[in-house]
Amino acid sequence: MEQNEQPVFGIEKLYVKDLSVEVPNAPEVFLEQDAPQVGIQLNTSGRGVGEGVFEVALTVTVTAKIGEKTVFLVEVGQAGIFRIMNVPEDQLEPLVAIACPNVLFPYAREAVSDAVVRAGFQPIVLQPVNFEAMYMQRLQEQQGAPDTPLQ
Repeated sequence: MEQNEQPVFGIEKLYVKDLSVEVPNAPEVFLEQDAPQVGIQLNTSGRGVGEGVFEVALTVTVTAKIGEKTVFLVEVGQAGIFRIMNVPEDQLEPLVAIACPNVLFPYAREAVSDAVVRAGFQPIVLQPVNFEAMYMQRLQEQQGAPDTPLQ
C-alpha cells in the first residue's frame, strides 16, 4: 500500500474549450495606417470533476484598438484535465493555480497567435507569464487589502 501513496500529477487531456475571433470594423480597419494598442487579460479557473481529477482553464483575451475603434478581439479558453492525487491539501490549490496554467500557456499562446493571423493581422506573441506571482497577488487580495477611503 505504501507505493500507492506517491504524489501523482498527470495530464489527461489538453483542449481548446472556447475560441472566438471578432473583427467588427472589417474591411475598413485593414486600411488603417496606425498601429493598434493591444491589451491582454488572463484568467484561470479550476474545478474538480472526479476523485483526483481537475479541469483547469486558462482564458486569454486579446483586444486591439485604434483610438476607440476595435481592430480585433480574440478570446481563447485553453483547458486541460489533470490527475492530481496523494498531494497534501495545502499543495493542491497552488498546483491547480500555478502548475496547470504553466502547462496550458504555450497551447493558449499558439491558439491566440494562430487566430490573430487567420483574422488577417500580424501574429501576437504573448510574453511568458508568472502564474505564481498572479496566484500570490490573488491570495493577498483575498486576505483583505486595507480599505481605501472613497473619494
